[in-house]
Amino acid sequence: MALWIQISAGSNEPLYAQLVNQISKAIAEGKLRPGDKLPAVRKLASELVINPNTVAKAYTYLEQAKLIVTKTGSGTYIADKNERSTDIAEVNYLNERIDNIITRAINLGLKPKDISEMYKSRLEKFSDKPGKSGEENE
Repeated sequence: MALWIQISAGSNEPLYAQLVNQISKAIAEGKLRPGDKLPAVRKLASELVINPNTVAKAYTYLEQAKLIVTKTGSGTYIADKNERSTDIAEVNYLNERIDNIITRAINLGLKPKDISEMYKSRLEKFSDKPGKSGEENE
């Protein structure tokens, strides 16, 4: 698993946040699916040559976000999507981020149609079925 995780010690982003972001993205893209087992904390830390506490912190964050679940004695697994709840604070945060992105795009001179197409193109990258853009969830 660690082969696709790229840790940059020189980044301004903390190492645990890099792990969280990359694992979250892999889940969103379907590269990691519900039930997939993640490496043990010490094993992943060893593969990435980082402190085990860093991996443990990332796993704790992901577990609090209900993206992963730890089963004592068995390991850490990707959680079932149906067991995740929507956190209104997180939704509000996303809306603020979307507003910031739209503002930047408009200030760059992009038209609403261009922004919409850009969004659809990026969303397809995360869709289960390419070309559907999440239409089944509308």
